[in-house]
Amino acid sequence: MLSIIRRLFAKDTTLPPDGERGGGLSMEKFLIVGLGNIGPEYEGTRHNIGFRMVEALAAEKEAVWEDRRYGFITRISVKGRQLILLKPSTFMNLSGNAVRYWMQQEKIELSHLLICVDDIALPFGQLRMKPGGSDAGHNGLKHIAQILGTQQYARLRFGVGNDFYPGQQVDYVLGQFPPEQEAQIPERTAITSQAIKTFCLAGIQMAMNQLNKRKKDSQDSPKDLKDSPDSPPALPVREGANTNDG
Repeated sequence: MLSIIRRLFAKDTTLPPDGERGGGLSMEKFLIVGLGNIGPEYEGTRHNIGFRMVEALAAEKEAVWEDRRYGFITRISVKGRQLILLKPSTFMNLSGNAVRYWMQQEKIELSHLLICVDDIALPFGQLRMKPGGSDAGHNGLKHIAQILGTQQYARLRFGVGNDFYPGQQVDYVLGQFPPEQEAQIPERTAITSQAIKTFCLAGIQMAMNQLNKRKKDSQDSPKDLKDSPDSPPALPVREGANTNDG
């Protein structure tokens, strides 16, 4: 009798694998990739703002990063969706290797991939999301397109400005933000965190509608993005999704 009771309790306390909890329904997965370069010499540079976007989202959930193949990985749950956050360790010019590996490893659809990236074509702090397009000379985006065989993947662009003379682009993007801009980054990454969640919960069109119409100014805030006139009272959640895990 004692052995039977032990087996019953053992069965009750065994949790199914990630993605299979909650009534047998599989969790919808998204791969959110922040582009940057690994190493202390690159910390805080303009080219690493992609890292900081995914780090800000992970920090909201107090998620812990793991050093895995091709990059640092952590996972968070947002209203029944599993977000796999990735910081590639391949260096910028080989980012596609990490993206392809983790897409295959986690069986991520192309429509569920979002790349977070710096953009010199946008003024500092301006944020834009788009469903695809050219790499605009960005080596990380260029390699991802080469590896995936398409430019039609979503990207979240963080403006870093272009205050440099001809021939100085490399030094500029590998340079640090000036103090007055650095002070604004937590506010801007709070907005990108909300945009990423909107992308995963409601789709890229809703995320674009809410984010792209906004100008970078002192009135812009995560609450503005979340409660903008175009947004519904609540983001749509597909049937069967768990809405209690934030």
